[in-house]
Amino acid sequence: MRFIISGGGTGGHVFPAIAIADALRRKQPDAEFLFVGAQGKIEMEKVPKAGYPIEGLWISGFHRKMTLRNLMFPFKLIHSMWKARKIVKGFRPDAVVGTGGYASGPTLRMSGSIPTVLQEQNNYAGVTNKLLAEKAERICVAYDKMERYFPKHKIVLTGNPVRQDLLNLEGKRDEGIRHYGLSPNKRTILIIGGSLGARTLNDSLRDAYDLLKEQEGIQVLWQCGKIYIDEFHNCETAGLEHVKISKFIDRMDLAYAMADIVISRAGAISISELCLVGKPVILVPSPNVAEDHQTKNAMALVEKDAAVMVRDSDAKKTLIQTAITTLNDKSLSLKLMENIKRLGRPNAADHIADVILELVKNQKG
Repeated sequence: MRFIISGGGTGGHVFPAIAIADALRRKQPDAEFLFVGAQGKIEMEKVPKAGYPIEGLWISGFHRKMTLRNLMFPFKLIHSMWKARKIVKGFRPDAVVGTGGYASGPTLRMSGSIPTVLQEQNNYAGVTNKLLAEKAERICVAYDKMERYFPKHKIVLTGNPVRQDLLNLEGKRDEGIRHYGLSPNKRTILIIGGSLGARTLNDSLRDAYDLLKEQEGIQVLWQCGKIYIDEFHNCETAGLEHVKISKFIDRMDLAYAMADIVISRAGAISISELCLVGKPVILVPSPNVAEDHQTKNAMALVEKDAAVMVRDSDAKKTLIQTAITTLNDKSLSLKLMENIKRLGRPNAADHIADVILELVKNQKG
């Protein structure tokens, strides 16, 4: 079997695409794969590292604000459509999978009669996937009520694919404590802002020095991001004995295993990971995303009493106190843990792979 998988621009599109390819490969070891991404974007680095070939399209998004870059958009689109058609025709895939992002539009649009599957990570559907929904045979989603955006008969509730090392954290706490040099006798607040970091989360930690220095039974593992490490590693909070600051967390499985509560942005893949981890969570949706979709992601959990949300504008004043209060409230913490675990879908990648393989089987008769 041969599969084209297209998606990218952000890790939230790239890593699910890789996870789907890995699941297909487990089920079909002899399958061949070709990824199609956008030139200069994260997928052009991450996909080859994962062991898959990739072709790049000269494509980018259309900016909502009028800029000179928008003048190039029609030319980029036409060029990408032409190249995508050439790629599809040359590779002759049995199915084409789109996970969102700029490159998946031309690729799936040029797939002709080949079976196509979309994977939508968010509670709010992305523009590319909404445009492609009419063409797709199946649309794999991670949230309920996605018939607001897609034809109901095409929707399959699968969850989001996540990294395999998060599926079993049992017995990893002690290893995590040793790996990050923290105390086994203190409860741990884990703060993650993504590989680049999150300004609001970092500012909230820096401003919570007076509060945190009094918390003898609590320690903090603070992932501030590579673009912020020089700014924050010398601040007073980072100098506290029970605060460990790092630009990047190399073993998320160990960090999650040792955490007693997690503070995070509300990206779709982060939320899917947190549902599997099953720890109390404070979500701080980023305001700098299209259609405020992180708030919609977070509210899907808040409405099920599976997470606490702090708005970005309130975080500097209330975030760390909210985390400490939640951590100290055993009944609330237990309720959050029980409810978020119910939302976890550990077999999402395999489920999506099965949907794709069933389509191919039906196509071949």
